[in-house]
Amino acid sequence: MKYIISIIILLASFSCSSYKVDPIKLNVDNCDFCKMSIADGKYASEVITQKGRVYKFDDFICMINYCKENATTKIEAYYVNDFTQDNNLISAETAFFLSGGTIQSPMKGGIIAFLKEKDAKEFESRLNAKSITWKAIITKE
Repeated sequence: MKYIISIIILLASFSCSSYKVDPIKLNVDNCDFCKMSIADGKYASEVITQKGRVYKFDDFICMINYCKENATTKIEAYYVNDFTQDNNLISAETAFFLSGGTIQSPMKGGIIAFLKEKDAKEFESRLNAKSITWKAIITKE
């Protein structure tokens, strides 16, 4: 009986550690860094800690600054919004990014993300922006 209870507890603990995206509620959720209301989902992002806590941001630069100021927080996953769709959070590690040009993000971060590389290429010339990697963004000073 002890073994059965131990197995049930073990399985329950694994099922509680899922890292699911928490959809951003526009004009309801606030940025966990600058505290402004998240009004434009195209620039929104979120992180999920190893403990499963979700932090939401109105601009990628707020997410980056939050993570730098809270360097001891262990981040499990980074999500960014696909610029072509509101409220479509995608993994930052697999996204395609553009920076600079005429990108007008809420906190002047000037970075946008895309699920598909072809969409990023299309917007690159339209916005006079440059391609940038996730690694370059996350280590941005």
